[in-house]
Amino acid sequence: MNTKDRSKKALCAEDLRRNILTQQLLPGAYLDETDLSDAYGISRPPLRETLRQLAGEGYVVLHENRGAQVAPMTINTMRNFFVAAPMIYAATSRLAAENATTAQIVKLKEAQWAFRQAIKTGDAAERALGNERFHAIVGEMADNEYLTPSLRRLLIDHTRIGMTFYNPRKLHLAPQQELAANQHDQFIALIEAGDADAAADLAVAHWELSRAQIESFVITESMTIPLGRAPGTAKTRGAL
Repeated sequence: MNTKDRSKKALCAEDLRRNILTQQLLPGAYLDETDLSDAYGISRPPLRETLRQLAGEGYVVLHENRGAQVAPMTINTMRNFFVAAPMIYAATSRLAAENATTAQIVKLKEAQWAFRQAIKTGDAAERALGNERFHAIVGEMADNEYLTPSLRRLLIDHTRIGMTFYNPRKLHLAPQQELAANQHDQFIALIEAGDADAAADLAVAHWELSRAQIESFVITESMTIPLGRAPGTAKTRGAL
């Protein structure tokens, strides 16, 4: 494969990750290989290599004779998400405080600056992706080959849910959004200080704050729906 082909393959993988995280490709949707091949100008073999890579990362599920499906968000996966999230976030944050290098801390500060900028612009996708980037770097700091893949998979669903949390139309969530950003600053300070216990405690508090965004994702805003007249009842004067 030449450099140009590798570049197209990398672009395809990057776009698919972004589109899945931002729900441009909805959970459970099947990907059409012909459409993707045409869109990115790559043949089926490198495209399938890309899809296998994304499957290994948890973005898609491969089905024999049916192709690639965007990782579903089922009742079972959401239940496992709730069970695993506080444990994984606490463990990775603790290890990050113990193992972070100076270069990684600089990288985390840069990610937080970009996250703050996304909050200012009101771009839901950039906010959600910025949050994912921040926590992915914390995972890199933890430097644990067992925890890091679990964190990456966790962040896929957390980011998809975050598309609702960071929606600028949901003004009632603005205080939680600001608190989440402030907690990121606290993460940086604790990791820089090497305070593993406090970093783990903050991770749990940060997770508890996330429950608000998850509720917003699962429970839609109430609507007033006109139900009309019950069958068999007489019309009242002025009724339609």
